[in-house]
Amino acid sequence: MKIIRSYCLLVCLFAGFVARAEETLTRREWKIADDTREALVYVPATAKTNAAPIVFAFHGHGGSMKNAANTFRYHTIWPEAIVVYMQGLNTPGRLTDPEGKKPGWQHSVGAQDDRDLKFFDAVFASLKKDYKVDSKRIYSTGHSNGGGFTYLLWEARGKQFAAFAPSASIGRSLVEKDPALARELMRRVGETSTNLISVNPTSTNSVFLPKPVLHVAGENDPLVKFEWQKLMMTALRKLNQCGEGKPWEKEESCTIYESKVGAPVVTLIHPGTHKFPEEAPAIIVKFFKQHPKTGEK
Repeated sequence: MKIIRSYCLLVCLFAGFVARAEETLTRREWKIADDTREALVYVPATAKTNAAPIVFAFHGHGGSMKNAANTFRYHTIWPEAIVVYMQGLNTPGRLTDPEGKKPGWQHSVGAQDDRDLKFFDAVFASLKKDYKVDSKRIYSTGHSNGGGFTYLLWEARGKQFAAFAPSASIGRSLVEKDPALARELMRRVGETSTNLISVNPTSTNSVFLPKPVLHVAGENDPLVKFEWQKLMMTALRKLNQCGEGKPWEKEESCTIYESKVGAPVVTLIHPGTHKFPEEAPAIIVKFFKQHPKTGEK
């Protein structure tokens, strides 16, 4: 009976902690053209007086801001940072949901009139207006389609960010900048998923500044195949002028590739599938804390 009571007490304490964490999130709205957009926002009590980092976190296709907050929980791991869990709109998926019945994010610059880039711009502007923001510590992370949108933010708004942490995703435009990698990705994708990538000559105009990045990938991902993501990680190391990999501190699942230009690539490789790994949020926050923006990066 004592064991049962102790277990029940732990469950209640945990439930209470989760409830309090959710209470710290505020639902906010922004009017973008004809759409009312929303996000769950965590703001530390000190953000009116002390400059706070910002973490933008993006759910996968078919997900939600609430699900992202519960899964990523960055606001509980880094309570000194402003954390924004943004909500996508219904949009066609590259690998699933071609009719666009579920929420997600635009896949490329210019798609859907850049509605999600405009959403990001509006949210970021309002946070800078309402709070003291540490401009050297702006970060983006996301899973699956949200990871793809994180790569898109790197391409379209890269100067505003210090570092990125995409999961289970590919930054198509970056791969396409290297013809050999683009051809190899097309070969590996094959006919079943040709909508994942189409070599587009205009993609050479995309801009990716070297930035610190942590990429999360599952070795048994049935959706965004691990062999596709390996090509993505190769593109990242080329962009950031990285050397050979070595273990990253005490994180057994992580490898770091040091950069000649101060933009290391860290890979978090787990044996799982497409699911976001439980250990990732704490590792991502650790990575972000180590990488404020420096110079013109």
